[in-house]
Parts: sequence; structure tokens; C-alpha cells
Amino acid sequence: MQIKLTLNGRAICADVAADVLLIDFLREHGCLSVKRGCETANCGLCTVLMDDIPILSCSMLVVRASGHAIYTLEGLQAEAEEFAGFIADQGAEQCGFCNPGFVMNTIALLRENPEPTDDEIRAYLAGNLCRCSGYEGQLRGIRAYLDWKKGGETCG
Repeated sequence: MQIKLTLNGRAICADVAADVLLIDFLREHGCLSVKRGCETANCGLCTVLMDDIPILSCSMLVVRASGHAIYTLEGLQAEAEEFAGFIADQGAEQCGFCNPGFVMNTIALLRENPEPTDDEIRAYLAGNLCRCSGYEGQLRGIRAYLDWKKGGETCG
């Protein structure tokens, strides 16, 4: 099957088998931030944005992405760079394996809701598996980033 999609701002036309998952297509096209974790759509490691909505690429056939705009962390480096350091400062990226999924979901959250409450942050990031940090570091990092953007003090 032939598909056409936009990947990180670049138009792509490709022939694919009907059973190819979006995660495999993305990794074949150099998007190595998209990681395979549970393969059951439960961990969030494979999160990408499709038309600015976070989706799990391990549970979507690439043919369903045809005609859509897909963004991975590789295409959102400038946006991610602004707040990823705040997450790291809180010790929330111990092994780093889950970080791309958290960053992708944080980008989607902040685009949708630039001033989320702590409960809204927790709810939005609930689908991300992290075995190292206990999730509070990510929350503190996002909160510190939001405080910094407002011109407030950050706690370190």
C-alpha cells in the first residue's frame, strides 16, 4: 500500500505492507526516540503526536496515519529543550528510557492547557510508565518550568 504523511514537517511517500505498525515505520525513518516498551499500549514509551494529539504508535497501523502529520521528539527538539532540563534537574530522568514519552505528553499537555494544575498534570501523564522515579520528579520539573515561565522562583 502506498501512504503519504508528513513526518516532523517533511512529506513522505512510501510503499508499506498492510500490517506495519507506525512505531516500526517511524524507527525505520530515523525516529529513534520512539521506543518499544510494553507493546500493549500501556506504557507511553511510543507516544507521538498525530495532528497535535498524542497517540501510541505501537497500537496503530501506519496506513491509518496516511494523510496526517506525525511529530516525534526529533521534530520537536526546540520545544522540548525549553523544559526538559527542568525535569532532569528534579532527578526525574534517572535511566532516561521513559523520557521521550513524558516529553511528548508534556508538550501536548502544555499546548492544550498552558497553566495546568498539579492534578491535571498527573492525569495527563498517567499513561507513562517510569520504573525509576515515582513520577513526582516529573511533576516537580513541569511545575518548576511553569513557574519559571511566569517569572517566578524555582525550587531546586
